[in-house]
Amino acid sequence: MRHCYVLRVFTRSGSGGNPLGVVTDVSGLTDVTMQKVATDLGYSETVFIDWRDGGDPAVRIFTPAVEMPFAGHPLVGAAWVLLMLGPGGADRMTCGIGEVGMRVVDDLIWVDPPMGRPSRPDRIDRPTWVAGIHREIIEMPIPYLLVEVGTPDEVATATLPPPGWGHAVMLWSWDTPGESVKARFFAAALGVPEDPATGSAAVALVESLVERGRLSGSLTVLQGDEVGYPSAIHLNWRPGTVSLGGSVVRDRVIELEI
Repeated sequence: MRHCYVLRVFTRSGSGGNPLGVVTDVSGLTDVTMQKVATDLGYSETVFIDWRDGGDPAVRIFTPAVEMPFAGHPLVGAAWVLLMLGPGGADRMTCGIGEVGMRVVDDLIWVDPPMGRPSRPDRIDRPTWVAGIHREIIEMPIPYLLVEVGTPDEVATATLPPPGWGHAVMLWSWDTPGESVKARFFAAALGVPEDPATGSAAVALVESLVERGRLSGSLTVLQGDEVGYPSAIHLNWRPGTVSLGGSVVRDRVIELEI
């Protein structure tokens, strides 16, 4: 028996956010057991924190279907547990893409994933879905297909992407140009048909904007309304550095029989 903290990450004015399970006692847990826990919980991701060796905490991230090397809302949630509940003393953690800094500023939890993910234009002839005005693939390192459309309404009214659009798709449009975007994220092949808030996709969007000449800035990604979990993801970036932040609410603690 061990505890699992259930959080909502990237809440918007205290509401919504992406549910997350955080397990802090990983002693004796195998890969198969971690995957089973994540599948049984059914959240977009469940994160397991290992801090047994006294160094930087190491985290592993599982969707209901697969392990992920990097995902934003699990890292922000893990940072909240480490910074707010203790035992304290850490200002960074490691995940499948390397070292990630973490801190709390004005009630927001921030993490600093490494920048510089490879990108390329998407020139594949795909089935009809939306009238995208720009498509780009960002290696996160799982390939994310970013599809920009003309208006927030096109994002809100889109159906699920048909087969042939890849297994991780971010659909987005400017909400307030230069300040906020409206986004949705679909990843059925990862066990997440539609995600309420996707920090890794928000980082991928920053990578795309940098590639297109917006070398520094700040941005809010609004997501999750269509699935009943309104969320807000905050981003700041400058050359070589990106920070991903949001508010976190603890819902409850459950006991896992493992």
